[in-house]
Amino acid sequence: MTIDAPEEQPVALRPMLDYAAVRTWLDGLRQHWGGDPATDDPERLPVLEAFCRYANRDPDQIIKETTMIKDGERRIRIKGRNKYAALINEWQAGVEGSRIRKAKWGNTVRSFLIHNGVLLQSGVQA
Repeated sequence: MTIDAPEEQPVALRPMLDYAAVRTWLDGLRQHWGGDPATDDPERLPVLEAFCRYANRDPDQIIKETTMIKDGERRIRIKGRNKYAALINEWQAGVEGSRIRKAKWGNTVRSFLIHNGVLLQSGVQA
């Protein structure tokens, strides 16, 4: 006899700009590149939202699972970073379209994490 864990309810997402982690990301992009990152790439926010639905977490939850504050400084949670690095690779592999499109979508989510203090490397470009 096996007991199945209860299935998680799908995450209820608010508009992406309602999340502090998304605003941090866009502020970082604005400082680094200039322009308006919320509109200069119209796919940016929908791509992040698609990943959040895949991970079943909202953007702020993802950052809470990948970082912590220790001794007044933001630190990376290694297990959380590894979990999301693997999830991004898995999700990216399932994105429809060209290798370039897959890479762009994966790198968009990696950019979100990086601008929130989670250091990642680019994924496999398969």
